[in-house]
Amino acid sequence: MVTMPRSNRPRRRPSPPRTAREAVDRSEDREDFDPERVLAGFARLESAPDGEWRVRRVTTRSAAKDYTCPGCSRTIPPGTAHLVVWADDHLFGEAAGIAERRHWHTHCWRTRKYRFR
Repeated sequence: MVTMPRSNRPRRRPSPPRTAREAVDRSEDREDFDPERVLAGFARLESAPDGEWRVRRVTTRSAAKDYTCPGCSRTIPPGTAHLVVWADDHLFGEAAGIAERRHWHTHCWRTRKYRFR
């Protein structure tokens, strides 16, 4: 009886994950998985003397346009990590606060002078 050498190549594509745990396990194996990018999408609430603010980080990958920082009036070029800030306690509601959001340099936001409304 003559046996043929076995191939080490997989014969078919891996099946899609059947459970949520399998999906998590597979996403951890991916090289392009960036937990910092995932966390950057969530806005945190900051309290300051000038009101309540929602602050969201924008990563270097997500920064695709030019913005003008209201703190220093300089341009935030594409590919620069920065913050998006909007008023959480806007007089005309949440939608108005989001519509008036601004892009700030991280340093400018931390060292801003408080403007009382």
